[in-house]
Amino acid sequence: MTARGGEVSTEEWESKGSTTDYAVFKGCSLRRAGSEGDDYPRGVAKLIVEDTSSPPGRKKGSTPLGAGFTGWALPERATVTLPAGCAVRMGSTAPYIRAWLEVPSQEEDLLARRGETRSVDADTALHNNKIVMRDVATRLAERYGCAD
Repeated sequence: MTARGGEVSTEEWESKGSTTDYAVFKGCSLRRAGSEGDDYPRGVAKLIVEDTSSPPGRKKGSTPLGAGFTGWALPERATVTLPAGCAVRMGSTAPYIRAWLEVPSQEEDLLARRGETRSVDADTALHNNKIVMRDVATRLAERYGCAD
């Protein structure tokens, strides 16, 4: 199979509690135009930042993000919990702020149903997801003045 390219588009959205149960909910998605004859864009990645009452956990088979970060990564998804104090500074009464990343272009089950393969190898995708989540946590903590 040849690599599929196409125009990239992004969409951002935010909710301040009026339509959801979240005080903090921000998201963005990245899509790539479908191949010839396919009118539907493919989801490349989605990043969500939300407040939550759930404590950080770990997904079976995942890799930790590294020293100083509470979170984990897989080739197709990752999550990080921001340092204590970020939730209050971001306007939430929930105890935690979590950012999570979904990368459907790396999800093996979805790709198998389509007869496709990963756009990059699993180790590279895992490495990239760890970097993205550490960067998200660092930048948000700096922006809201809640770095440990």
